[in-house]
Amino acid sequence: MSIEETIREYILENFLFTDDQSLLSSEDSFMEKGIIDSTGILEVIFFLEEKFNVKVDDDEMIPENLDSVKNLVAFVGSKA
Repeated sequence: MSIEETIREYILENFLFTDDQSLLSSEDSFMEKGIIDSTGILEVIFFLEEKFNVKVDDDEMIPENLDSVKNLVAFVGSKA
């Protein structure tokens, strides 16, 4: 499974409680669409650190890195 598929599946299952891929576009802003709140972002960070063995530093906890599937994929890719 690709990084994008893994992240998408995690978001769908843990925040939208579905496996319907059509409910989440890669560009959808988690915050703007009400998919994930600030506490949920911390859960996503823990998931990224555990699943992909990356460290998310405090200064990296910004929307440009964490606010969509597309941003998460790019962020994880930049850490590899």
